[in-house]
Amino acid sequence: MNAAGRQADPVEDYVTALTAALHGPARIKARMIEEIRGGLADTVAAYTHAGTAHPRAAHLAVEEFGTVDEIAPGCQRELTVAQARHTARAVALTAPFLVACWYLARTTGQDQPWDLPRVAQLLAVHLAGVAGAAALLAAAALAVTGTLARRLPVPHRLPLAVAWTGTTASVAMAVATLALATACVLAANWPLLALAGALAALSHAVVAASARACRRCARLRTA
Repeated sequence: MNAAGRQADPVEDYVTALTAALHGPARIKARMIEEIRGGLADTVAAYTHAGTAHPRAAHLAVEEFGTVDEIAPGCQRELTVAQARHTARAVALTAPFLVACWYLARTTGQDQPWDLPRVAQLLAVHLAGVAGAAALLAAAALAVTGTLARRLPVPHRLPLAVAWTGTTASVAMAVATLALATACVLAANWPLLALAGALAALSHAVVAASARACRRCARLRTA
């Protein structure tokens, strides 16, 4: 009975359909959905206060609000920008860890007689440079979608650019993890390289998930 009642509620059906259509940061999406549900509830209350029966009031509220196809694009644009900021923030905060990996790799085993650790360390250095460039781009994206967004429109392609910047940074972090793990096996002072590898692996996990979500949001916005 209760399940059938909920299924027949136009407001809940509308909210469920809109929730399924949107993708983005969980907290921001949940807050957006609650605001929409609250607005619909207020409209239903206004109709019922005027003497309209509740089922009819719910239908009128949904019709007045607009269809999911009409509302979803605007909501998705907001969520896509929010996800781009989330990804840019993740890159900007984790890239310094890869720079720290570069420092540890550079200062560890400088007198090593083996070539492989040196090659792995050199690779980590170049990948740290990639992460540093990604961090600068991420900082610029945060500025464009933050303070500057009040004066200038957010570029349409910016979320996609942020998504691929995060993807590039995450790949660099993954390869750096493998390089540092290889150096760790052969180096005498392995604890520092193990720490560097752990930092790179953690950074990769954080950035990769956020970049994947950002690519999905950017594709939805483009579509």
